[in-house]
Amino acid sequence: MIEFQNLTVCYAPSARHPINAVEKINLSINKGEWVFLVGPSGAGKSTLLKLLHCGLHAPTHIDGRVLLDGQDIVDLSPNEIPYVRRKTGVVFQDFQLLAQKTAWENIAFALRVIGAPQRRIARDVPRVLDTVGLAHKAHAQPHELSGGEQQRIAIARAIVNNPSLLLADEPTGNLDPETAAGIAEVLRRINEELGTTVVMATHDRHLVDSMKKRVVRVRDGGIASDEIGGVYHPEDDEPAPRKNGESVVGESVVSALVISIPAQSTPAPANPPRNTRIETNRETNVETVSTPVVENAPERSLFDERLEAAPEPTPRVRIGEPSDAFSRETLENEAPVGSDENPIVQYGKQ
Repeated sequence: MIEFQNLTVCYAPSARHPINAVEKINLSINKGEWVFLVGPSGAGKSTLLKLLHCGLHAPTHIDGRVLLDGQDIVDLSPNEIPYVRRKTGVVFQDFQLLAQKTAWENIAFALRVIGAPQRRIARDVPRVLDTVGLAHKAHAQPHELSGGEQQRIAIARAIVNNPSLLLADEPTGNLDPETAAGIAEVLRRINEELGTTVVMATHDRHLVDSMKKRVVRVRDGGIASDEIGGVYHPEDDEPAPRKNGESVVGESVVSALVISIPAQSTPAPANPPRNTRIETNRETNVETVSTPVVENAPERSLFDERLEAAPEPTPRVRIGEPSDAFSRETLENEAPVGSDENPIVQYGKQ
């Protein structure tokens, strides 16, 4: 049903140092299969989901092919995309329900945008509400529903058009474990009873380990492993490294080590460098410096050293304030206009 063939995606091809989101990926997913996409943030999981939903736009550069039911969906025209999306339902982490509409209206909206007749809406909306177990919440608005109930409504909206493919991007990320298990059970029923193919990107270790489905691990833009009945790997919680070993900017949490220098050995400088903290020992009344040291920090350049060694700019002095640098100018400005010390003639006077 789904085939990624030698796929490479670059989000900023015109950048000075472009970085590929995914690179030379080959992956096949059969109809009716359940596949977990796991891996650290920034590895490329969401990129694969966006490709299947035709959600990537220029200036993204794509090499390779993405086949959905035998059709290459990489270079579709804007008029073709809506017809391909009718085959696909999408469930997001943050639900994305329309706040001013009831649960029933949120689901019906997905049918109205494709021009479904009212007779079909009246038939299919109650059906999917029953599928997710929320027929009794049909007239509730999103703010009247719990997080788990909102996600169930989002799932109902995604499947009301009978899609052959259901994409789920962290559907349990904002839910407690018990509620997440209920959402997983709803998706399992949809997969087994309706034959819907499910592709889910997740960091939910318990969900992956308990369901024993196919697990495709994505790391650093490539397929690290592909296992039937796979489990979650601890390293999938770590940031995805770049090719040169550095952490991906914006996707990782950088840990900082703070080294405290003993008060007896190092007094606090008069002008401490930036990013330092001065602490005073109340017993000895001695100031010490704590300097944060960041792991994998870039090497200091010659420019940085010259910048720190450069003298401080001379402060501007107000007229009338004593200053060594401007003592003569200050005295002249304080002297009466037209005197020997300040020979300036006012307008209109000789």
